[in-house]
Amino acid sequence: MTLASHARRLLIAAAAPLLGLAPAFAQSPPATNTLRIGVIGPLTGGSADFGQVMLHGVQLAADEINAVGGYLGRKIELVQKDDQGDNDIGLKVSQELVKENVMATIGFCNTGVAAKSLDVFQKNHIPLIIPCATGTPLTARYPAKESYIFRNSPRDLIQAPFVVDDLLRRGLTKVALFADTTGYGEAGMNDVIKALAAKNLKPVYVARFPIGVKDLSEDMRAARAAGADVIFAYTVGPENAVIARSRESVGWRVPHVGPWTLSFPNFIKAAGKAADGALMSQTFIAEPSNERRAAFLAAYDKHYKTPHIPVPMAAAQAYDATYLLLYALFNIGTGEINGPAVKTALEHIDRPYYGVVTTYDRPFSPDDKDAITRNMLVMGVVKNGGVTYAYPSDARSSGIIQRKQ
Repeated sequence: MTLASHARRLLIAAAAPLLGLAPAFAQSPPATNTLRIGVIGPLTGGSADFGQVMLHGVQLAADEINAVGGYLGRKIELVQKDDQGDNDIGLKVSQELVKENVMATIGFCNTGVAAKSLDVFQKNHIPLIIPCATGTPLTARYPAKESYIFRNSPRDLIQAPFVVDDLLRRGLTKVALFADTTGYGEAGMNDVIKALAAKNLKPVYVARFPIGVKDLSEDMRAARAAGADVIFAYTVGPENAVIARSRESVGWRVPHVGPWTLSFPNFIKAAGKAADGALMSQTFIAEPSNERRAAFLAAYDKHYKTPHIPVPMAAAQAYDATYLLLYALFNIGTGEINGPAVKTALEHIDRPYYGVVTTYDRPFSPDDKDAITRNMLVMGVVKNGGVTYAYPSDARSSGIIQRKQ
């Protein structure tokens, strides 16, 4: 048995006591009814590179859970919906999930798409765990105690100041802020401005642009004239590539930094050499730094026949979200599984889940629906067409798991 396969067995075995399954029970026929869980994201369109990976993370976890008997003998059934990265389509398929009687949903990669659909889940009392979208307002829309919206991706409220602190560490203080005009870009821009203000700084130049923009050379020239020594971008992969190519076209060599979207392959591939050196916040870098991560990477490789995960954060966070939901269900036990019961159970997960991204020790509460805290972040850098640790010290300490603060 290889180390990777042994690690994967350990990962599944770690879930078995929680499942309450002896090996013999794991072989017994499952109950005829299933647990229907919605999965919603951009499975096609411009954001499909991380939407598909999110789905893969959920599917991998569900398959592992079903392989050891499911939840008390009930298999997980995933009800998949493609929002195509479109706000209106996202709303439509969210309404479809309600009609299809899902007991909870995992999903959304685009902040704007999620924002338009939140009311569907809140009003119908269907818990939603967001494993990808990071816009700060998503988990702040409703009073915390009443909210059915949970998240285990790092909200921009912690990503922005984390990256700003890294800029100061590098001696960079004159920020040109580039943000798209979507809800994601708007919210992220505001978080960056707040983070800079906390350091008595403000952007020396601000550029706004629509999704689909093809050239930002004029803004690059203006930002350079304003004295900027770094570009902080809040947008998605294709537009980040436009920023990188436009910067290169005017011969301007300054760092390109931002949130996790700078790790997307549709940025790295489209920008080519101009992507090299881009810096971004990350919760998970696809390196086998501990046994759990090695197990996850090996399992993903075996399941999807690829050693390369296009957006590792999306896969790992979606995988962890699925197990967090399972852990919550065991707080319900043999009671009725409905939206309010699942919400309460998520708020009171009483045993740690040893996940891929982190050890989730009481990840949620009635007053806090965000599982990820700033101490879990590291800086990544684009190098040789992939993403690795920006600092050797982070790589060396990556086996040390940071718990929620």
